[in-house]
Amino acid sequence: MVDFESTNEYAKKLDKQDSLAKYREEFYIQEDGIYLDGNSLGLLSKRAEKSLLDLLDSWKKYGIDGWTSGDHPWFYLSEKLGEQMAPIVGANANEVIVSGSTTVNLHQLVSTFYKPENHKTKILADELNFPSDIYALKSQLKLKGYDPNEHLVEVRSDDGHTLNEADIIAAMTDDIALIVLPGVLYRSGQVLDMKRLTKEAHKRNILIGFDLCHSIGSITHELSAWDVDFAFWCNYKHLNGGPGGTGGLYVNQRHFGTEPGLAGWFSSRKDKQFDMNHELAAADDSGAYQIGTPNIFSMAPIIGALEMFNEVGMDNIREKSLKLTNYFMELIKAELDGFGLNIRNPIEDHKRGGHIYLEHPEAARICKALKADGVIPDFRTPNGIRLAPVALYNTYEDVWQAVQILKSIMKEEKYKKFENKRGVVA
Repeated sequence: MVDFESTNEYAKKLDKQDSLAKYREEFYIQEDGIYLDGNSLGLLSKRAEKSLLDLLDSWKKYGIDGWTSGDHPWFYLSEKLGEQMAPIVGANANEVIVSGSTTVNLHQLVSTFYKPENHKTKILADELNFPSDIYALKSQLKLKGYDPNEHLVEVRSDDGHTLNEADIIAAMTDDIALIVLPGVLYRSGQVLDMKRLTKEAHKRNILIGFDLCHSIGSITHELSAWDVDFAFWCNYKHLNGGPGGTGGLYVNQRHFGTEPGLAGWFSSRKDKQFDMNHELAAADDSGAYQIGTPNIFSMAPIIGALEMFNEVGMDNIREKSLKLTNYFMELIKAELDGFGLNIRNPIEDHKRGGHIYLEHPEAARICKALKADGVIPDFRTPNGIRLAPVALYNTYEDVWQAVQILKSIMKEEKYKKFENKRGVVA
């Protein structure tokens, strides 16, 4: 930041210039606290609360007729939300469906698109990926009769924080049948070049998909233009869809007609579903990759959340997010030098997602001290502190105050009052 100043007045000046500042009033902000954990669970917005209550009311008002009546008929809600979510991931409306959960959707997509044949039997992933994805990939390999120790290839990291895209491309060998990678790495916040990696995979006749859990709602995507084969995500982090909220998936339209690996009743065409035929007439779009009955009340908050995102636009959200994380890093360098806190997220804008990642040997107890002083961070074992200033509800003053609180914790060694051990949930 060219005119950076490490003062509260400067933070207030930036907030006055912020065109998105008014959206903070849309959320339930915790009193006497600074919430910086939106990359794990976004805060509740008033619009999401309203849409949840509206759907609850539709059950009260219509009973079973809620499936086809009211402002948001439940039978078509997955498709309707998919249409509204498509602009956020840069997809065509019929390529996105809101359904399932991250891991269920990954199982669905891998079971659909992992088709080992002859020497092409391996799945390519990475060693920094979120554990749930790796568990699912190993399960899918075992179901096909393959040993994950031999058939799951995990690209190694040189520094333990980031991936070298050249190493990923080098690992796209002739025996790779499928690639699954994160769009944004959950620890360091590194953004992978999905366009480049997709192009390189397709040169080698390999299908590729991305986990967008830490990228949806925080960075812009162009999945259709990049020709990505498939993607999957949760909606409760940057997208603020509520705890355990229904997930989403994308399937490139050129794959429409591919039989779902895990078929279920809601894989059906809408006009055929209630024929009750034992032969599946699969939907001819992304709806084919649903499995069971949609979780209506877990989808309901997403209605209000998406309304706000599409009103603001991802370009504007990304612009402010980058400004917030840049400001955060400048403050850390100015105020926390000498305390052993190391910035491990990428510095470059195009490589950095929506959060800051710090490392310190006492990270677990520092996070506990931050919580005790009203700042909500996110600990990642063994020694990581994630701090996510969210564009729609965090302010520059939030960031300034959080750094001052962290400085006092380090300077006065307040963290030593706590055990350097994570809680059951971290």
